[in-house]
Formats: sequence, C-alpha cells, structure tokens
Amino acid sequence: MVFQRKIVEAVAARTREDDNPLIQVVAGPRQTGKSTAIAQALEKVDKPAHSASADDVIAPDVEWLRTEWQQARNLQRDSGKPTILVLDEVQKVRGWPNAVKGLWDADQRDRRSLKVVLSGSSSLLLRKGLEDSLKGRFEVLRSTHWSLAECREAFGFTLDDFLFFGGFPGAARLISDERRWRAYMRDSIIEPTISNDVLEQEDVRKPALMRALFELGARFSGQELSYNKMLGQLQDAGNTTTLAHYLTLLDKAGVLCGLEKYHPKALERRKSSPRLMAYDTALMTVVSGRAKELLLGDSELWGHLVESAVGARLLALGPDLGFTVQWWREGNDEVDFVLAGEGKLAAIEVKSGRTKSQGGMAAFLREYPEATRIVVGGSAAGAVTVEDFLLGNITLPWS
Repeated sequence: MVFQRKIVEAVAARTREDDNPLIQVVAGPRQTGKSTAIAQALEKVDKPAHSASADDVIAPDVEWLRTEWQQARNLQRDSGKPTILVLDEVQKVRGWPNAVKGLWDADQRDRRSLKVVLSGSSSLLLRKGLEDSLKGRFEVLRSTHWSLAECREAFGFTLDDFLFFGGFPGAARLISDERRWRAYMRDSIIEPTISNDVLEQEDVRKPALMRALFELGARFSGQELSYNKMLGQLQDAGNTTTLAHYLTLLDKAGVLCGLEKYHPKALERRKSSPRLMAYDTALMTVVSGRAKELLLGDSELWGHLVESAVGARLLALGPDLGFTVQWWREGNDEVDFVLAGEGKLAAIEVKSGRTKSQGGMAAFLREYPEATRIVVGGSAAGAVTVEDFLLGNITLPWS
C-alpha cells in the first residue's frame, strides 16, 4: 500500500468544497511530496480534473498558463460539474501571479465552478507571487518536512535514523549508502533551494555570503548567535541588516530560521539575537560531513540534533495550531523553546544530555506563571521522552 500523509486528506477535503472559491496553495520546502500528495488527493475526489506542470514545458509562459486554464474551463463546461484545475511548478511561469489573478477573477464574475490548486518546488517564489498579487484569494496548505511518525511508518526509521537522515522522503531510499545520500541531499535539495529559489531574488547581491550563512546556520542550529558574531565568522559579510535579510529569505525557503527571544513586547523581540534553527536535522548532518556513527556517538552533537529536531517539529506544527516558536534567556537562565499564541503560553525544556545552565524553567515560570511547563527527555516527573514527543504522543495547549 502506498503511504499517504495527512495532507492528502486535507487537499481532498478542500477540493470537495463547492461553496469555497478560494485558490488552494500547497506550499512547503522542496522534496516534501507536494505533487504526490495532490495526485493522491485527486484519486479520492469524484470530480473532473485537469492537471498541468510547468516542468513539462521548455519555456512556460503566460500563454501556456492561459491555455491550460481554458482546458479546465472547457472540461467544466462539457461535464457540467464542478471541476479541479491543478497547476504544478507554477512559479516557473514569468508573470504568473497577475495572470492567475485575472483568470480567477473572471471565473468568479462568471460564477464558473472551477477549483484551482497551485503548487511549486520553490516555496519562496510561490509565496512572493501570492503576497504581491493574490491577497484575499487563496488559502495555504503546508507540506512540511516529514515527521518521525511518518518516516517510521513509511521507511521504518528509528529515532537515530530520523535524527541523522531527517524527513526528506526522496532521500530515504539512499540511507544505506551515506555518501550517496549526502550527495543527493546537496545536489538535489540544498543547492537547488539556494540557487533556484533564494538566489533568484533580485535583492541577493552576495550569493557566496548566502551559501556561507546557510552553512553557518546549519552548523550552529539550536544555538544563539548574534549578528555581530555571524559577521565575525563570515567573509565579505557586509552588515547586520544584510544578514538579517538573507536569514529571512532562508526562512521563507524552509531551510533555516532565527528564533526570536521571547518578550511580551514585539520591539524587544526584534532587538534580540536569533537562536538559529534548521528546519530539518538532515541539513545539519549534511553540512557537518561526519558519518552517522561518529556524529551520534558525540553526546554534545547528539544533544544539538535532539534540540533541533524538537524545534523543527514545533516550527512545523505552529502555523496550523496557532502558535509562534521563540526562546528565552535572562542572564544565565534559559528556556529552549517558548510557544505563544491565542492567549496561551508554553515553555519547553529539552533534556538532551548536552551541558547547559540549570534553573531556567523555574525562573521563566516565576516571571510567567501562566505558562504550561513541558519537559522533553530526562527522568523528571511528567517528562515525555524525545521519541514520544517527535512521534506526536503529547498534547500541547493548542492541540
């Protein structure tokens, strides 16, 4: 039986909604199975559908897009039924946002029953087009990196497998050969994300700096690193504003972000040093260049992988459950993750075996007694194991 993610049923449910005209956008990092999920969803929906991919055309242009859209309109007219149009890799069509806007607006005026689904491998370019031209016309379904539960069911991953190889389904079949897996990750995932997604932005003037920032962030995932410290680590780094902007682009591309320090005042959060966080631990292990046995045998590095895996899981859950992921430190007191949203607050401490200051959770709860305390790992009363947390066997205040 072919494995199906939860997003498959979510896409199917959205495409069944005849009274919802909004464009459905399946967005997420490269190689997380967006196209496969859409194809599986269409098999569950009893409606005519027309699918087209800009990848199948040498130089897709707006005229190609209009032609595919018209074919879906013809299918809807001939069948007399609500019809689905799927456009994959739509971001490769120059000028696609305005074209989609015009065609979708015309369908709404004519009350045409056409459900549009867009997706693309470049999450950053896709989002830029949506934000620029299609405000109020779309909903986003997020295709995140695969979880431990999904990788275990689909590929039989152990916890150590997941910490090292991460949640990229296309790479899972290569894990018996670490060198081959590492080459695939670099050549088919990391480099295309940076070269084809991020660097296609016109305001990236220093490509070498962008790549160096990604490598630095992957190495220091789970750690606080001020922009001034980053400047000291990077050649030709320019200024802190440039680094902050490039980190934002890497965040939107779904590879690396900088968590803000928690503070009730937004201005104070923006002034803080970021805690770097890779969206998947595979990005860390690829950059490290170390073999699985050596990396997982180092307690300090294993601890960083565990903390980053927990952080990545929280980042994947946050947008749908309604919380943001931050961190907290005052003096020597530190909390690994602070979740905030919808009037709720939770503090998460990860007991990974890595040396860190004690007493951070108690200090945070004294200042914010309304927060829910969650301990991941260790033997404290009420703690959840790392494995259970990554498998989803825990109830968060937003669940």
